[in-house]
Amino acid sequence: MTTSASAPADPAGGPAAGAGPGREPAAAPLPALTVDELAARAGTTVRTVRFYGSRGLLPPPVLGPRRVGRYGPAHLARLALIEELRHQGLTLAAIERYLEQLPEDTAPEDLAIHRALVASWTPAAAEDTTRDRLERRAGRPLSDGDLDRLAAMGVLERTDDPGTLRVLPGVLHLGVRLLEVPFPMETILATRDVVQRHTRAVAHELQQLFRDTVWRPYREEDHSPEEVERMRALTEHIQPVLVQALVTAFQRSLREEVEASGRERP
Repeated sequence: MTTSASAPADPAGGPAAGAGPGREPAAAPLPALTVDELAARAGTTVRTVRFYGSRGLLPPPVLGPRRVGRYGPAHLARLALIEELRHQGLTLAAIERYLEQLPEDTAPEDLAIHRALVASWTPAAAEDTTRDRLERRAGRPLSDGDLDRLAAMGVLERTDDPGTLRVLPGVLHLGVRLLEVPFPMETILATRDVVQRHTRAVAHELQQLFRDTVWRPYREEDHSPEEVERMRALTEHIQPVLVQALVTAFQRSLREEVEASGRERP
């Protein structure tokens, strides 16, 4: 007795989504960005995108109809990380070594965290732009309400010139993605207040602790001006470690809070 082939099963044990008599399983959604759109969203050039791809720094695109390459959020996040590493002065070889440590399936959110850690100890460089250029960079139209929400997130600020906006390119794509989340404006403003208040308190306590236990005893001893200056320069290297420790601790605490909240639900 011959049996017909059954539909592929999903991880939960049921038939695959979109599968059924006479139907093929649903294909994964095609990434939406062309190479021109990817370059515009990242604030770079098509030539640069193709160069990174030729060096293996950027994964190849997914080939769509007529073999047109398409790129997705992971490409955009990885490209932003590469550009930040270049901005920090890393050579291409050093960037290759950095990226080799990341799993190929690293999520865009995790790539954004890597970029934030790389850039966290350098001043964020804001750029002046027009609304039209900002919308091309964001990949979507932006209403006045969208601009207000991005300003509340700290992604951009308005200037005295109505036609000019000052934006932080490194966090723009994250802010645009958050526009899709139905957060009330009051929640965004309250969140910003909580973050600023507590991070300011952490920074104050850490500075006071370091001053009282490290810097003050060191200065009370007999050291040459050269040694004091060397100590001052060395302490600047502590900042990246503290930033990474703070981000790691925050991620862990947030995960624990979410898990605890899930257990409390009836």
